[in-house]
Amino acid sequence: MSQVKQDLLNRRAKAVAKGVSTGTVVAVKAEGAIITDVDGKEYIDFAGGIGVVNVGHNNPRVVEAIKKQADNILHTCFHVAMYEEYIALCEKLIEIAPGDFEKRAALFNSGAEAVENAIKIARHATGKQGVMVFENAFHGRTLLTMSLTSKIKPYKLGFGPYAPEIYRIPPAYCYRCPLGREYPTCDIGCADLLSKSFIGRAAAENLACVIAEPVMGEGGFIAPPKEYFPKIQNICRENDILFIADEVQSGFGRTGRMLAMEHWGVVPDLTVMAKSMGGGMPISAVAGRADIMDAPHVGGLGGTYGGNPVCASAALAAIAALEEDNLIQKGAELGDKLVNRFKELQERHAIIGEVRGKGPMLALELVLDPKTKEPAPAKAKELVSYCLDKGLILLSCGNFGNVIRTLMPLVITEEQLEKALSIMDEGLASISQ
Repeated sequence: MSQVKQDLLNRRAKAVAKGVSTGTVVAVKAEGAIITDVDGKEYIDFAGGIGVVNVGHNNPRVVEAIKKQADNILHTCFHVAMYEEYIALCEKLIEIAPGDFEKRAALFNSGAEAVENAIKIARHATGKQGVMVFENAFHGRTLLTMSLTSKIKPYKLGFGPYAPEIYRIPPAYCYRCPLGREYPTCDIGCADLLSKSFIGRAAAENLACVIAEPVMGEGGFIAPPKEYFPKIQNICRENDILFIADEVQSGFGRTGRMLAMEHWGVVPDLTVMAKSMGGGMPISAVAGRADIMDAPHVGGLGGTYGGNPVCASAALAAIAALEEDNLIQKGAELGDKLVNRFKELQERHAIIGEVRGKGPMLALELVLDPKTKEPAPAKAKELVSYCLDKGLILLSCGNFGNVIRTLMPLVITEEQLEKALSIMDEGLASISQ
């Protein structure tokens, strides 16, 4: 480690709050799928800013849009002086959001803020307070979204009391089925847990919404069977409960589709978007049915920086890159290739208990024994460390911390991908010894 890097780490220790986690990479440049640190070492990025740069680091379209907008307006606050970029992005998002009904959108700053506003909108529109979420879910770190989030450490420990009127049921986690069944002979009984929850957990008459990640992010990249979400949505409709899709991490090409819910053919009442929507800039949105979105009174939604013109311009450019540079199709092809390669790794490395996900949003769940499925969090940590040393940035996740997830930019080159997979193969062999 160079003295320059050590000095920066020392400065970080003295100036930045301990609760803010960081890795040891100190970035000075990022482009495409490569991050260069202060020592000049290049890293292949399989983290993507935690799912933020699907269109690649410093995407030329996004950078140009930022520069152009910065020459005109940096900030006015949309509530004070509106600007076209906010309106244009909302127009684009209601085009992207599923459903052939009339739609509206509103812009915010972060995924957590958008989730929180989606809950506000659902409560106002229905006149009900309860929210049903899933175990293993991650929806953010604010008081309400932290309360929605399942994992205690590190997200909730010591930060209570939590927000009330939040209820939880097990998800469709086939590898560790909460009902001890096997797909496809299970009749998707896990979806029926929602109906059963109306008896002993929360009356349907008090539930404003059910909120779900199409593919669970921090919870372990869990993707339910094709029948699951349609069944959940039907239960919601039968009981006048709104269905909200949290597409913060799974959206904008991450699963080989613009929005992940397309894989299930489900049309949510509201869709939450963020992360890769902004191409690296902080912006988020809620889009959905006009009657629901328009329910809150004037002034009930908003925020000082929500839909900032520079961020909105970046988002429009990022969406253009996805659509016009064929990145969504490339993502689908990348996902197909990764599934095959990860299945090959699974055949050679018994520590991989399951390969799962959608498109290039994939996970390897590491276990000490394929038969007992005992989680291997220490091995996952060891693999992340091994790969980082070799020039590959990986992230672990899951309630047990034993899942390796892939969030590489969709612009990754063939050479970069092959090198990264080779490092992973070597790392898996090393930790399996």
